[in-house]
Amino acid sequence: MEAVSSILGLIAIGAGISMLGAVAAGIGQGYAVGKAAEATARQPEASKDIRMTMMIGMGIAETTIIFPMLISIILIFAYAPQFVDILKALVAK
Repeated sequence: MEAVSSILGLIAIGAGISMLGAVAAGIGQGYAVGKAAEATARQPEASKDIRMTMMIGMGIAETTIIFPMLISIILIFAYAPQFVDILKALVAK
């Protein structure tokens, strides 16, 4: 049963590490919004162009958040039950 706990722990650690990518992208998005607010404050007449560019960049940055989250979900919900079943079968032999 130690092997089952070890595998599940490693899966949880891998899911947590993959979410670091989402955290980094969130920090980057916050920085981008701050810079867009600064640019709008400096040139209010260009706010439409600044907003459009920011939204395109935010959409691209959002994809970097979705991928690590998808990897974490797959690790937790798809692989964990399979490893538990395999290891239980090995322990039972």
